[in-house]
Amino acid sequence: MNIRRAEPKDLTKIQQCNLHNLPENYHMRYWAYSFITWPEISYLAEDSSGRVVGYVLSSMWVKVARMNSGLIQSLPREPDDEFPWLQVGHVNSLSVLRTYRRLGLAKRLMLLSKKAMMESYDIEYVQLHVRKSNRAAFSLYRDKLGFQIHRKETGYYNDGEDAYSMRIVLKPRIPIDLVADSRHLYMVGDGQSGTGL
Repeated sequence: MNIRRAEPKDLTKIQQCNLHNLPENYHMRYWAYSFITWPEISYLAEDSSGRVVGYVLSSMWVKVARMNSGLIQSLPREPDDEFPWLQVGHVNSLSVLRTYRRLGLAKRLMLLSKKAMMESYDIEYVQLHVRKSNRAAFSLYRDKLGFQIHRKETGYYNDGEDAYSMRIVLKPRIPIDLVADSRHLYMVGDGQSGTGL
């Protein structure tokens, strides 16, 4: 078994694994966009013949506080009270073929992706969504990887099933006060400032 960073050349094989296992699938352009934009945070497992038997597709989200002036908008989701300003690691999809489950592949793929996110980006937490009915995945995320339920999202999936939005916090929350004008954004209280948004 070989576990390595996924590359754009692997897209067709990864998508085959995805189509075999999961009821909802991303378009090929989304896969390509993710691999090109964040090449260091997605991984795959392949057997001795080079067949992809598991993968984790991850991405980064930038969440920005919405200021009263409307100068700063949240991308792509609304900020929340706990984390108003940060980069968020997001696990879009994790899948392992049935005949390769219970070998620890999903856990290893997740740990590699999380480590790469921490080394490459200044993230405060990693988040993911899991079907409410998927007890095996829920157990993996909660019991083996330390994710906690953030909230339940009603009707999240195309078939109407609810999802748990889960997070693992990697850094303790440091309160910041944001003050903005038309040219500068300052993060008051931590000695840092940013300019030229």
